[in-house]
Amino acid sequence: MKIYTKQGDSGRTSLGTGRTVPKGDLRVEAYGTVDELSSFVGLALTALEDRDLIDILVWVQEKLHAVGAILAFPGRSDPGLGEVSEGDVGRLEAAIDAAGEELPALTGFILPGGCQAAAFLHCARSVARRAERAVSRLDWVEYPLGGSILPFLNRLSDFLFCAARLVNHRRGCGDRLAPSRRI
Repeated sequence: MKIYTKQGDSGRTSLGTGRTVPKGDLRVEAYGTVDELSSFVGLALTALEDRDLIDILVWVQEKLHAVGAILAFPGRSDPGLGEVSEGDVGRLEAAIDAAGEELPALTGFILPGGCQAAAFLHCARSVARRAERAVSRLDWVEYPLGGSILPFLNRLSDFLFCAARLVNHRRGCGDRLAPSRRI
């Protein structure tokens, strides 16, 4: 099977429904950014040693795959696409709360960085915010999503922030605060 079809050479692509749209379409932007986010989560996984974080990030990638499928197949109700539920949002909230118990209190704005795994997690966090914006635009302008996708992406960026701080804390790197920006 060839990986290329040449169908996208004209700047158009097909959604899972078969509908042809420009590659700059809101939906394509949304699921493409979710795919990029999953790649950054995968990058972070290559540098992690923390079993608790590895386990949840592997699960996160599976959920992001479901989000991408749901976005690529608008209006299709199919259990094979996967789902994102309130329970998934709750799992992220529990992970955020657990990290918060281990972390020192925030005393200022954090600059991304620290050890390599934390830096990768910060990159994933910023892509998660961009994915959230892209999906939100799609939700507002073209296709109301409902459900838990937007809350999941919102909580995911919070989790990735906490995970980056947690990795730095566990490795003894600590937070690097922005100069004179105290909370």
